[in-house]
Amino acid sequence: MDENSSGGCSSQGGRYNSQEQPVGGGGVVKSGGDTMKRSAARVKQFIESYFYQLIDGCGNSNCQNEYCASSGKVKGLTPDQAAGLAIRLFRQEAVLCLGAGAGRLRAGGGSSMGPDTFGFRAEEGEGAPKVARTEQHQQPSARCGQEVERHNATTATANVDNDVQSKSSTSNHHHHEVLNERKLLQVMETCKAENSHLRLIRVLGEVYSSPENLGNSFLKSDSPPAEMLAPSQLATMKKEEVRQLEGEKEKDESSVSADECSGGEGSSNELESTSDHTAVDLESVRRAYSQLFSLFGSIVESALVLALITLSNYIEVDLRMGFVMSPRGGDRLINKQPCSLETLLNALVIALEIPTLGTADYLEVALPKLCRATSYLPLAAQARLARVWSRHSAHTLRSLLEALQQLITHRVIIGSRDFSVQSDEAITAPTKLMKIIYYASMLAGDFDPPELREEDASSNTVEDLPWGQSTKAIKQPTVEDPLADELKVNVLDSRQPLIPFTEFYNEPLSDIVEMDKDFANYKSQRGGDVTSSTSSSADRDAGSFSFMRYSFVLTPATKTLALYYDNRIRMYTERRFSFFQNVVGQPANPYLRLKVRRDHIIDDALVELEMVAMENPKDLKKQLVVEFEGEQGIDEGGVSKEFFQLIVEEIFNPDFSMFTYQQDTRTMWFNTASFESNAQFTLIGIVLGLAIYNNIILDVHFPMVVYKKLMGKRGMYHDLQDFNPTLYNSLKALLEYEGDDMEDTFMQTFRVGYTDVFGSSVTHDLLPNGDQINVTQSNKREFVDRYADFLLNTSIEKQFNAFKKGFQMVTDESPLHLLFRPEEVEQLVCGSKKFDLRELEEATEYDGGYSQDSAVVRHFWEIVHELPLESQRKLLQFATGSDRVPVGGLSKLKLIIAKNGPDSDRLPTAHTCFNVLLLPEYESKNKLYDRLLKAINYSKGFGML
Repeated sequence: MDENSSGGCSSQGGRYNSQEQPVGGGGVVKSGGDTMKRSAARVKQFIESYFYQLIDGCGNSNCQNEYCASSGKVKGLTPDQAAGLAIRLFRQEAVLCLGAGAGRLRAGGGSSMGPDTFGFRAEEGEGAPKVARTEQHQQPSARCGQEVERHNATTATANVDNDVQSKSSTSNHHHHEVLNERKLLQVMETCKAENSHLRLIRVLGEVYSSPENLGNSFLKSDSPPAEMLAPSQLATMKKEEVRQLEGEKEKDESSVSADECSGGEGSSNELESTSDHTAVDLESVRRAYSQLFSLFGSIVESALVLALITLSNYIEVDLRMGFVMSPRGGDRLINKQPCSLETLLNALVIALEIPTLGTADYLEVALPKLCRATSYLPLAAQARLARVWSRHSAHTLRSLLEALQQLITHRVIIGSRDFSVQSDEAITAPTKLMKIIYYASMLAGDFDPPELREEDASSNTVEDLPWGQSTKAIKQPTVEDPLADELKVNVLDSRQPLIPFTEFYNEPLSDIVEMDKDFANYKSQRGGDVTSSTSSSADRDAGSFSFMRYSFVLTPATKTLALYYDNRIRMYTERRFSFFQNVVGQPANPYLRLKVRRDHIIDDALVELEMVAMENPKDLKKQLVVEFEGEQGIDEGGVSKEFFQLIVEEIFNPDFSMFTYQQDTRTMWFNTASFESNAQFTLIGIVLGLAIYNNIILDVHFPMVVYKKLMGKRGMYHDLQDFNPTLYNSLKALLEYEGDDMEDTFMQTFRVGYTDVFGSSVTHDLLPNGDQINVTQSNKREFVDRYADFLLNTSIEKQFNAFKKGFQMVTDESPLHLLFRPEEVEQLVCGSKKFDLRELEEATEYDGGYSQDSAVVRHFWEIVHELPLESQRKLLQFATGSDRVPVGGLSKLKLIIAKNGPDSDRLPTAHTCFNVLLLPEYESKNKLYDRLLKAINYSKGFGML
């Protein structure tokens, strides 16, 4: 090698100098084993050279190599980052300064690169990095960054005997090996004819272990024409698929250019996150997989698993090291490396289409690796993947979701006792991938227009509030989800997703997750969460992972715990603040105390709440303590439960005239002709908010549209199905009618009529002079939308806005909108609709000498299961203070049955604050039945035991 007379450092192109033959090169090849050993040694040597070049440099202060620390262009790399970039440079055959790291390598010490440094773990079956293709006759070389052409010392490498090459194929991976459906079928036919699978395994290994190769496979431009397929294959295809193969493809397929499919050097590789286009022919991929796994499934499985592991490692390195910000500013991504982001996405799309990802071999290693690699996708790429899946993979999303659910469940089951799910990547990485599927499912389903969302609850003025001038405007809480913002979607807009939301719940995970720790992680993230489109989900969750940001995977019962911790922390904060106020001479009550009379509970409660809201609305976020005048009960939770139950019964009493009863649906609705002031509706909203804030379930019956409106979504036509089924069916028939005689058939104008609570007929014009405008085929949709808007929004606007403002005065700072969908908020308020006392029996604990086998206990449950439903609910209210079933069912309610002395004539008693039922040891079942029925039917009020 010539020396640079100017003192510049010599550089070599590629991975080979003039003194060495390339791997598998000319000369005498002794054996495949010798070649593999020499290749592995050279791979390690060159990667280490690149590593030390990045860390230490070559020692030349005038070096111009952009990948050398001596040039000053590489700064601040950690050893892990340098290791990842070294692998990439090795694969690219980048410029390597001679002497880079030579001192360390010769000394044989100082290397900080262990077996795991580059992401290759022998115990997981991963091989060494691929050796570069060596058929090139010229190797690029440079001196201090200036490239000089240099021929390889030996040109005989291109003429190596094919048999020898096939024997040493493990060290001779071809960088540009790609697949399409036709080629894969040809390889399969050859393997069947030769009765050997080695060629198929080699091809799959080369393609599926390389992002470049896999990302440029199965492209739409490579799809085989219909005449190239066998008649048996055409017979099994749908008509639409045959038409696609004949050239009648979607219009965006014609826009696939060579630059878009290549991912070669020099492309800007800007990714458009709003596009749902993919260059991959996914129908061709699925046909190819169907043929492959039906013939060679078990044979190629191990090869695919090993290849996917290597592929995942390379993709992770590419995503972590390869992308930089565009110099033009903004948050668009460019990639200065040969493997484009588009190509990486193509590779992931093809890999995640494998139909056997849910089987044991893939679940162990390959699928977790793919999930980890996907977690490093930039935000724009995640959005693009969600859009591609929503359009092109809708019918395969459920199988991928099931595979991820199996992976998470398997990991939860085998976890150790001190297992922390938040720190286990085998759980968090699949959860991040599930979020992309979650939004893809919404995009592929039925969506409502975003204009129906109310961005700010204070945009509608609320009149007649005595404290309206002193309180700040309450803004609609927003959910911090960068991916949702990138996709411009909101869960409130999803009327019917492709996959039901409940299928995303993972109950084993929900049961084991420690919500107190998870809540702490969530709070620690809030201040510094990265929301740039260049950041990956792995970057945003660096240091601490919180399932509260992935709440779709948690059951409502588990999410209720997160809300409970948030509310309790706020209560304790207010309590400490009150303590400090008392210390400095400003007396303050640490609790929200309400003293009420049973006979005047509405008047007393609303007056006291009104005073609190006027003087200091923040006091509403203190812990509620209720005292019934003239009773001895101390509120540890049970008194509050009865307070809410009594006040709800009074508020929704038709005689109170604030709400009307819908006979068809057995639900309550706002009285448009109510004589009560808006302040009264605000106070009712405060009561509902306080119930959620204090973890109390109410016996209220609103249609679902009320909870949607509370979460910020206006009512629309589809909400009428739950609100008024008869009217909904009538309007649906009108929309579906296609006849030309609509005016004569329906005789409907834009004036509608209804009967108010007093029985009077009232009319309303949906448009000015509505009685003069007939409903026709051209305006029937407008009529339906305006009618629904009037019933669900306009007619109750003042009452509902006052009600919502009161609700948000209590819940505005809680993570309610982050954790719950409207359907789940209904469960949070009303509890579960499933009433199964056998669940309660299985969860009940015993104390004071009783056990599950005690005679009194056995008699008790025999009696309880024979009672009618109304009496069972009375028993539940007697023992716990509420007849409502908690979120998640009665198994979540911890009832304790304790012994209360020997046999006596005393009635059973209960500590409702602690869900403790006290039973004397009655001598017979009949006596227990008699005493129990009297206790639950004549219990009212609280006393001291």
